[in-house]
Amino acid sequence: MSTITQREAQQVAAANASGKQPVVFVHGLWLLESSWDAWRERFEAEGYATVAVDWPGDAASVAEARLGHDALAGVGVQEVTDHIAEVVRTLDTKPFLVGHSFGGLLVQRVADLGLAIKTVAIDPAPFKGVLPLPASALKASSPVLGNPANRNRTVTLTFDQFRYGFANAVSEQEAHELYKKYHVAAPGRPLFQAASANVTTGKATKIDVKNPERGQLLIINGGADHIVPNAMAKAAFKLQSKNPGRTEFQELPGLGHSLVIDSHWGEVAEAALEFIRS
Repeated sequence: MSTITQREAQQVAAANASGKQPVVFVHGLWLLESSWDAWRERFEAEGYATVAVDWPGDAASVAEARLGHDALAGVGVQEVTDHIAEVVRTLDTKPFLVGHSFGGLLVQRVADLGLAIKTVAIDPAPFKGVLPLPASALKASSPVLGNPANRNRTVTLTFDQFRYGFANAVSEQEAHELYKKYHVAAPGRPLFQAASANVTTGKATKIDVKNPERGQLLIINGGADHIVPNAMAKAAFKLQSKNPGRTEFQELPGLGHSLVIDSHWGEVAEAALEFIRS
């Protein structure tokens, strides 16, 4: 049974009908596909067709999600990977993939299936084998990992938690604006899967870094990110550099985890576009 939503199907149909090179965007925890609206407009102005995918169970809007929409409870990395791959396979042309946070991990997993030409992973959640675990990442994850019951339910961040994890590199006023506009509850299971990846036999976050079908990869990281500090992102880059495909790393100094939705998003989008164009 297909998991593709009507909205996703419409975007795929439009991309296929356009004959343009498609770009697929994948959001991370505590956001929805609408977080890519400005990016989609920018990329379409550059001549690309765009598709922003949901996670299975995502609400249709931030307003709906805040009404107590809880269909994401228990959703894990594999379910979302399978859904993204299903959407990508309906495209007539192999796409470029762009993902943020857990979306950055997910696009790497989909690329590992041989489904992408180029992939841009922005502040990507760690995959199995990425070992650094800085204190800021532990603190940012503690609202979820601090309670084992969160594995099978969704978690809403307080503003202070969002400010520390996402919006530490912007003004408090902008942090409040971002929280009001974008923040929604997120499933806890993906964080538990990532946190236990290196001490269990689970394969939810596993990637074959030597897979020649992966395509080209750029990892972008905000230099002030608390959730995915540079040590984590650089460790992922080091592992992915074992791949025969082109692999690059770019740090954007002073930017935090909200870099795809805050006032610096254009700078990040340009870095992604430069890699895609090259």
